[in-house]
Amino acid sequence: MKSNNKFFAICALLLILSIICASFDAKSAEGKTVYFIPIENTIEKGLVHFIKRSIQEAEKEKADVIVFELNTPGGALEAAIEIGKMIMDTDIKTIAYVNKHAISAGAYIALRADQIYYHPGGTIGSAAVIDSNGNAAEVKVQSFWKAEMRNAAELHGRDPMFAEAMVDSSLNMPEYGAEKGELLTLTAKQAMEVGYGEGIAKSRAELLKSIGMEGAKVQETEETFAEKIARFVTNMYTIPILLTISGLGFVLELYTPGFGIPGFIGLLALFLFFFGHFIAGLAGLETVVLFVLGVLLIIAELFVPGGIIGAIGFLSVLLSLFLAADHIGHMAVSLFIAGSISIFTIFILSKVIGKRMKWFKKIILNDSISTEKGYVSNQNRTDLIGKTGVTVTALRPAGTVMTDGEERLDVVTEGTYIEKGKKVKIVKVEGSRIVVRAINENE
Repeated sequence: MKSNNKFFAICALLLILSIICASFDAKSAEGKTVYFIPIENTIEKGLVHFIKRSIQEAEKEKADVIVFELNTPGGALEAAIEIGKMIMDTDIKTIAYVNKHAISAGAYIALRADQIYYHPGGTIGSAAVIDSNGNAAEVKVQSFWKAEMRNAAELHGRDPMFAEAMVDSSLNMPEYGAEKGELLTLTAKQAMEVGYGEGIAKSRAELLKSIGMEGAKVQETEETFAEKIARFVTNMYTIPILLTISGLGFVLELYTPGFGIPGFIGLLALFLFFFGHFIAGLAGLETVVLFVLGVLLIIAELFVPGGIIGAIGFLSVLLSLFLAADHIGHMAVSLFIAGSISIFTIFILSKVIGKRMKWFKKIILNDSISTEKGYVSNQNRTDLIGKTGVTVTALRPAGTVMTDGEERLDVVTEGTYIEKGKKVKIVKVEGSRIVVRAINENE
């Protein structure tokens, strides 16, 4: 009987102690702040501005923990490196919460955090570098990226071999589902086994409990409308689309009177391009000024003949686009795609669709100016051939002649000089050009 009483007493004491400990933990987190910063969808330069602003905001509020909630298929290598550097530079404790995927550049960002937690269905890995065509990048880029991944793992005491296997498909890890020739991608459970995580949490609440921040104030940063535009516009697949829309708009504008919808759409596409790159920090004010100057010079070419001003304007616009680009090679490819599609589309519209669609004929001039249709630039005076006259002025070789019929004509010689008062004969008439020849006294 006494032993039973002791047992119940011990159980009651343990229950009270657990309640006190839980209460103490909750109170210990009171007054503390946890910032959740989402990293979703493709990683591009536009995201860098958002992450920078979010970290600065967390530092200003003196947050205790920053949680980067990852669900990304990867993206631009340069953007990931910048984000990784910002994570390393902050003095606030950083946690990567893989909910649910941290692939490619996302894996690198996760490894840069102080700790990594996973959703039960989370995955991390497959971080090979590919170019804009979907092919493996050149050897030196692969080597650089492998070193970056290895360094990110080593800084937090993680085995770099697994980080390398995420980049290098030649490493054989069949026990983790990566045969030779395949990149390593770890599940949440596998990541915990190899030391690439500190815990698994089904939700934010469970995560906060795991890191001892249950009861802490939770803040979540959200992208502004401008930052969303910047992320969309700086995407490597969006840029050629915008440039193509702009090119088509301006070309169609040439076929319409005044300034209409096509020109407005073209300007809007360019505005979005520069606005997004300006917000992302890729295009400075000088780049925008250079572009506007180029457009003004192209417009001036319409009023000042010569071609030089227009050529300078065109080069200024091209230079501004390259200055705003994150990657010169990508911009060159984007301009080539935009130019090719614009030329091909205009050809199709004018040669094929334009003949079948009545509405398209309204914006294209199909009429030609010809004599058969009644268009005559000047009167062809073939009736003058053979007539004679006297030079009113000296012909050098152009001058004036009075015909025998008392008609005053502007004429030219065949290249010779004829004095004033000499008799001449009309030998040729070409439109408004009347050719005369001097008559000898014998004639």
